[in-house]
Amino acid sequence: MKINVATHNRHKLEEIAAIWPEAELNAEDTGAEETAETFAGNALIKARALAALHPGEWTMADDSGLEVEALGGAPGVRSARYAGEPTNTPANNALLLKNLAGVANRRARFTCAIALVAPDGRERVVEGHCPGTISESPSGANGFGYDPLFVPDGHSKSFAELGPEEKNKISHRSRALAAARKLVC
Repeated sequence: MKINVATHNRHKLEEIAAIWPEAELNAEDTGAEETAETFAGNALIKARALAALHPGEWTMADDSGLEVEALGGAPGVRSARYAGEPTNTPANNALLLKNLAGVANRRARFTCAIALVAPDGRERVVEGHCPGTISESPSGANGFGYDPLFVPDGHSKSFAELGPEEKNKISHRSRALAAARKLVC
């Protein structure tokens, strides 16, 4: 099955392809500006923009990020731009650690919202979450974004230490994609 995916993030596309190998993915960056205050809203903006370019075909978009309890849900929808523009992963991670210095509550969760637009124009949004904690310092070389700082519940290693296969079994994106698959297949 062919699915048009609104993304310019090769890491996300690689994860989607690994989690959903039977899908024929066509990645395209629509340039749609993410102006919503929710992951679901931003995913819909991107999916709708791509659906306009590919009428009568499945389109999908993902918006995801890290929500930290002690920071009132920040960085949230601004996860990629937490430390400002342009996107800078090391700066984002450093700012997160700075903002959590001395904070005992390090509970967090990754959230992924996937918006789908069906060939007949119907829209659906599904979400997946992965709860965990933020470590005191980064560890691991795999993954991207906040992966070196995020330790999922039930594990003693960060996402970046788990490796892609194990991460893709438990991640927020894999949980959202499992729900999306049920709608498409």
